[in-house]
Amino acid sequence: MPLPAPEVEREPLHTRTIRVDAFARADGQWDLEAELIDFKHYDFERKYGVHKAGDPVHHMLLRVTFDADFTITAATAGYKAAPYGQHCMAIESAYQGLVGMNLLKGFRDTVKRRFGKVQGCTHMTELSYVLPTVAIQALSYRRRQQSDPGVEQEEERPFQLEGCHALRLSGPVAKEFYPKWYVTPVAEN
Repeated sequence: MPLPAPEVEREPLHTRTIRVDAFARADGQWDLEAELIDFKHYDFERKYGVHKAGDPVHHMLLRVTFDADFTITAATAGYKAAPYGQHCMAIESAYQGLVGMNLLKGFRDTVKRRFGKVQGCTHMTELSYVLPTVAIQALSYRRRQQSDPGVEQEEERPFQLEGCHALRLSGPVAKEFYPKWYVTPVAEN
């Protein structure tokens, strides 16, 4: 359901776009290419002139390569636009420090510790936070294709269960799609 129309007239101020593309590589690994773009809907003064509406204030790029265990094996960061130019861009190489991190095991906390505050770029770090869920989405179809439909696959509870409201064990989604893991709500006992 879309959002209802606003009840009060509004003026656009700022737009942030985050995009992530996933790729299967010929070597059996996967790439995620992430991009963050911020722009203002108005011109504003800067020390070195006017920044025009629609021109990116931030334009960050991040590519990570990961293996079948979701461990990052390569990482590259880049900037097309940053508010303080080369001063912001000087942190690019630090993001090679993502190598060795696991996208599914404490990734966001580890990134926050390693790249928090002055040790990283706020926007690049924020961009990295979307990578785990995109990696899961990218590989979900392929993993279903590789599984044998005649074999019971659910020895362990699927990781996504209990991960959000819709996938609670006592909910209708679990009851319909994951009956083995469904738990009758206390109110229905």
